[in-house]
This record gives sequence, structure tokens and C-alpha cells, in this order.
Amino acid sequence: MTTTYDIQPLIGYGELKFGQSIEETIDLLGDAEEIDHLDTDDQMNTIVLHYWEQETSIFFEGVSKTVLSCFETDHLDATLYGRKVFEMTSEEVIQLMADHGYENPEIEEEEGETRVTFEDALIDFFYDGDELLAVNWGVLVNEAGEIETDD
Repeated sequence: MTTTYDIQPLIGYGELKFGQSIEETIDLLGDAEEIDHLDTDDQMNTIVLHYWEQETSIFFEGVSKTVLSCFETDHLDATLYGRKVFEMTSEEVIQLMADHGYENPEIEEEEGETRVTFEDALIDFFYDGDELLAVNWGVLVNEAGEIETDD
């Protein structure tokens, strides 16, 4: 998999960077253990590469070309700003994100889970009580397969 399990909001995951192609990703990681093609209402092509051994799913989106747009992991060695995120409480994660300029999370209860969302970082943390279940983070991609920015 990646040389590190470093969650980098708006940038990528370890050696993998948002905006890269499926081919570049497979060159780095090898073939996925499972591939899903998701149907969406907006004509976007969404392809998900599942790397079950690395406890990571990688999403690619676009119409004319698909690029890496999102990660989801529950890998216990995943780090966020140098800290093992799965060893942290939700309060510690909220403070860590605030220390890096991401404040005012949206906290929502859904079917027994708690989702802590930092909209400006496009990252979600999913909890069952105090236990972090998964982290999902990404970027916005337009139909041309380009990352959208606020610039």
C-alpha cells in the first residue's frame, strides 16, 4: 500500500494524491481486491477500488476522465497530523483539527453512529460511542475530472 497511512486533508493519503489517475494508483498499490462501479444520478462515473488488506477504499470520479477523489479507511495505523487517529477520542480529534485551522465541526447522530464533519476539510469521522469506526476524506471533482478549489 502506501509507504505511510498518513491522512492529509485536501491532499491525499500517504503517497497517494487527489487528482491522480486509476492507473497511477494501481502502479503504486497493485491491483485492488475488489472494484465497484457506482451509478449516480449526475452522470458522474464513480469507481471504487477496495484494498481490504490495507483496510482502505479509494474513490475515483469524473465524466470525461476519472480521478482520485476520496478515501475511506479504518486502518488502525492511520495517522492525522502525526497522531494515530484511531487511538484518539472525538474530543481529541476535534482539538487536533482546530490546532490545524479546521474549526466548528458539524456533529450528527445517524442510526446509532455519530458523524463528526469538518466541511472546510471535506473530512468525516464516524464513531460508535467513543470508538472511531472510519475516516472518510476527499475533494470535489468536476465533470472534467478536475479538482475544484475555492480560489
